[in-house]
Amino acid sequence: MKISVIGAGSWGSAMASQLGLKHDQVVLWARSSELTKTMQETRQNSAYLPGVLLPEQLICTSDLEQAVVGAELILITTPSHAIRETARRIHPYVKADAIIVTAAKGLESGTYKRMSQVIGEEIPFLADRVAALSGPNHAEEVGRQQPTASVVAASSLAVAEAVQDAYMLPFFRVYTNPDIVGVELGGALKNIIALGAGIAEGLGFGDNTKAALMTRGLAEIARLGLALGANPLTFAGLAGVGDLMVTCTSRHSRNRRAGMLLAEGKTVEQIQLQTNMVVEGIRATGAAYELSRIYNIEMPITEQIYQVLYEGKSPKTAVLELMTRGKTHEVEEVAINGVIAFK
Repeated sequence: MKISVIGAGSWGSAMASQLGLKHDQVVLWARSSELTKTMQETRQNSAYLPGVLLPEQLICTSDLEQAVVGAELILITTPSHAIRETARRIHPYVKADAIIVTAAKGLESGTYKRMSQVIGEEIPFLADRVAALSGPNHAEEVGRQQPTASVVAASSLAVAEAVQDAYMLPFFRVYTNPDIVGVELGGALKNIIALGAGIAEGLGFGDNTKAALMTRGLAEIARLGLALGANPLTFAGLAGVGDLMVTCTSRHSRNRRAGMLLAEGKTVEQIQLQTNMVVEGIRATGAAYELSRIYNIEMPITEQIYQVLYEGKSPKTAVLELMTRGKTHEVEEVAINGVIAFK
């Protein structure tokens, strides 16, 4: 099996390093020819994942055709805003029976579509062979072979199981889930709550605050997910509460760090200039806020973070408004698409 990993950021490099331990033909594509040369020579990606060695048999290239032609499994790890362009560029080279896996955790700005939908539009003959990989998976730990669990979702069980087989390692356990909508939404929306967790931490609040934020944040994620056709059980799994916990609490979380910088008074522009990695929660907040308005879904945490990011609201004011909202029940049944959910 030839496997192509498109995107040599931290996650792409971690995945390529692990897949290279199991498969003989793994190719890692980087946009930068300079980065490619450095990885070939040093056998590590010091720019995005320092200290993690790349297997000797792993091929690093900046030639997209070389990377994709003949690949049976293609993993796209580019940021969500680049997924459409990436899918469009690889389209001429993909096999008719290839499987494409998206590892980007975001929603497309403007269309609010999930990454598998975007790929399916750009490569329509593989629309039913697109899978999503998600879960509480920090590249820094996966690259160092620390025990990790992940979930792969696809509309076809055969596709999901093929990806599962390709990825399973003694330290990387993969589960399947038929709910690709829920898996992708969980991965995208948890980044918004992680921004809020970082804000809370940056303001000096403690564990009580963070626990409340995560719990109520998960309720928001589930409400919007149900409205968009997800299975509510998905949000109790790896792509839901699992990913939410790690992203809100880990020192590796760039969204949590961005939230802390927001609490310090930094602007979105300043935060983006300070990091060489994409903070997916910033774009996801805009998309989720618009979706909540379209579907008339109550998402107070998302709304406040949106106002902090895009309307200049003070983080302290946002917290105060969340805490002084009108009283409500924690468990109140509402019907969304015929499914009973908690309000």
